[in-house]
Amino acid sequence: MKTYKVNKIDVNHMTINGRVDHPLWENAVVLNDFSSPWHFESVEDIEFRALYDEDTLFVSFKVSDSHLHIDSTDDSKKSVDNSDRVELFLRSDKHLDPYYCLEIDPLARVQDFTARPNRQFDFSWNWPKEAIEIKSHFTETHFFVELALRMTTLQEFNLIQKDGTIEAGIFRAKYNQQQNGEFEPTWITWVDPQTETPEFHTASSFGKLKLENY
Repeated sequence: MKTYKVNKIDVNHMTINGRVDHPLWENAVVLNDFSSPWHFESVEDIEFRALYDEDTLFVSFKVSDSHLHIDSTDDSKKSVDNSDRVELFLRSDKHLDPYYCLEIDPLARVQDFTARPNRQFDFSWNWPKEAIEIKSHFTETHFFVELALRMTTLQEFNLIQKDGTIEAGIFRAKYNQQQNGEFEPTWITWVDPQTETPEFHTASSFGKLKLENY
């Protein structure tokens, strides 16, 4: 499995504002190994970073995008589902029973849900509000998303293994306008799941986040 190293920082030294500009982000490894195995067009730059302290896992995305597509119908999960976004899936083991999905658009709106094998989705579920913080920002050329996830909740969901690893899928959906005027997504992933058609909801789409000195 692909592995990303999550460096440890001192507790209570990190804050997020949606701009990925806190000096501590310089201590994070930059992950930019993303591709779209099912499309021929090149993928614009995506930078993923993660850090953690005793209390919190911090995650950030910096995405190059000068043509954002945001469904502004309302603030429902469905509107997020029709918008450019980044995605973080977390699982307790390879059986995907269950796994937890966070899909976040440039407005910091989140589509959060639990899932089980064979695309059994529970959209009525929400990540505990006291255990997550989300901030975002966008410019003419980029959008940024930052997440702060409480370690206690990750532990309660059995998402941190004894060896300090978290099995995660890291994804992006980019909506492009077609000749007929409709918008269709290009699916972008860190780990190539080796599927014939785009598919993130499969065990082979996950890698590992390794918490250093856990």
